[in-house]
Amino acid sequence: MKRFAESELIINGDGSCFHLHLKPEQLADRVILVGDPARVNTVAQHFDSIECEVSSREFHTITGTYKGKRITAQSHGIGCDNIDIVVNELDTLANIDYQTRTEKPEHRTLTMVRIGTCGGLQPFTPTGCFVASVKSIGFDGLLNYYAGRNAVCDLEMEAAFREHMLWDPIKGAPYVAVANQELIDRVAADDMVRGYTVACGGFYGPQGRKLRAEIADPDQNEKIESFEYNGLKICNFEMESSALAGLASLLGHRAMTCCMVIANRYAQEMNTDYKGSIDTLIQKVLDRI
Repeated sequence: MKRFAESELIINGDGSCFHLHLKPEQLADRVILVGDPARVNTVAQHFDSIECEVSSREFHTITGTYKGKRITAQSHGIGCDNIDIVVNELDTLANIDYQTRTEKPEHRTLTMVRIGTCGGLQPFTPTGCFVASVKSIGFDGLLNYYAGRNAVCDLEMEAAFREHMLWDPIKGAPYVAVANQELIDRVAADDMVRGYTVACGGFYGPQGRKLRAEIADPDQNEKIESFEYNGLKICNFEMESSALAGLASLLGHRAMTCCMVIANRYAQEMNTDYKGSIDTLIQKVLDRI
């Protein structure tokens, strides 16, 4: 059996994983992911009981029970690079024996739902609506570093998107990660907008925001808004959904992202007072995960 070296699987002295500081027994099969460490408490306030709480850097974890379901609420910070850390370390907790540093004989499948905020890109995604990401177009390039990325991506949609965008290869290759369909159907139900999401590698230039620095493609957002594939359009911008869906598929887990629109780029509207409203989305996910 392959042994994972100390430099690859980094285990802290207390037996926890390197960044999250979680121990294997502290992880539930159902995981709710949020960007903001403070939002973990917003999720956990609905728990019937709390088993453990761990904080390390931007990674805040609370595991507890909700209506008989054991759930871990986990923050990941901002960006696909943090998703790379969180998903890989959660997978090690589930599927690697920390004592022997070898893979467990039976695969443990995690169910991960990310709850976030996003910018809407269509007239039918006004501020306050919920969007479920059926497929996510990753501008970050993260999944391109993993073998097998083609097997978990929609290659035909990737080609159609590159052609539509007149994609400049200097930006790296975009990838299209596919969320778990059963999870989408269960969590999105009939009260969330389903569509495509662009996961950006930044908040300003990559999302077409122009402040003092000029952006390379001034027409980027208009081209994104007009893209349509198999009857669906790109609904929103956020920064993590592609890495989550792609890595989860590669590692044999179920994952999806659902976001509340707090800014509509099409209408140039913004709602900064959204923190109370997102609790409605949290409760929907808790009931359906």
